Amino acid sequence: MNKMENLFNELVENPNVSKPDEPLIIEDRAEINHYPIKEIKNKIILGDTFKVLGKIEDEVFDLVFIDPPYFLQLPNKELRRWSVKTVVEGVNDEWDKFSSFQEYDEFITKLLREIKRVMKSSGTIWVIATYHSIFRIGKIMQDLGFWILNDVIWVKTNPMPNWLGVRFTNATETLIWAVKDKNCKKYTFNKDYAKQFGIGKVGANVWVLPLCLGEERIKTEEGKKLHSTQKPIELLKRVILTSSNEGDNVLDPVAGTGTTGYVAKALNRNFVMIEINKIYVKGMEKRFKQPLRLNDKLIEKDKHLNSYLNFKSPNEL
Repeated sequence: MNKMENLFNELVENPNVSKPDEPLIIEDRAEINHYPIKEIKNKIILGDTFKVLGKIEDEVFDLVFIDPPYFLQLPNKELRRWSVKTVVEGVNDEWDKFSSFQEYDEFITKLLREIKRVMKSSGTIWVIATYHSIFRIGKIMQDLGFWILNDVIWVKTNPMPNWLGVRFTNATETLIWAVKDKNCKKYTFNKDYAKQFGIGKVGANVWVLPLCLGEERIKTEEGKKLHSTQKPIELLKRVILTSSNEGDNVLDPVAGTGTTGYVAKALNRNFVMIEINKIYVKGMEKRFKQPLRLNDKLIEKDKHLNSYLNFKSPNEL
């Protein structure tokens, strides 16, 4: 069998393998009126998520992951670490700025309405946020008819300390996992993975793992973070394995650096990423040129858990 025959067979057997010269990125344009799902599978769409979502068919996605703006409302001042006096790089991006809670709520509501339309009746949605906004998002989801299945608490083993010492260190983020409505019964839940990833024998809804670090963190040419809230691969691995199956369609409508699609591709799911920021899309394109290799095995959960609980020092792990 020659090389072309091998490639053809690989494409037939694995729809996630890109065809030769097939572009990864689609730039949304006003003259494009419709995006059939078969034409946007395994694509990054550069454009306004509301305009793009409006062109996608109803009920085509099995799984949606959203990492929306936090609306942190940080004061416009420089924060420095106690001793070394270096500047703390917080989240101060334009995409996280809203004029009011009302404007933020309207953004989230509009986004969730469109997401609900493009989700399959058996599909599920994950939304991640901090205490700044997760409660507002949860209320909006319930007002729109979503039925919350669980919240999952991500405990960070390496959170940013509270440098001023005036409140608790914020070491967690919350993920809401939901279906379109309370009558949905056929959603995907892979309980064996849930038991592996959660703490305790029952697989409780607590995930202990570190923030995005080291080589995983995408950097600019100047060596700075490309995206201030890039999520770790392990987090998306858990989301995707517990709530989807191979061949499913996965959507991230505010994709950032594309971790959702990057992990989905590695786990033999189809992805659609939507992102308006050209710099982030360029980062995604570079990232996807180095395929991620993942299996469904658990990372060393006890290692991270013990580190967090100080049963061992980091140097011993």
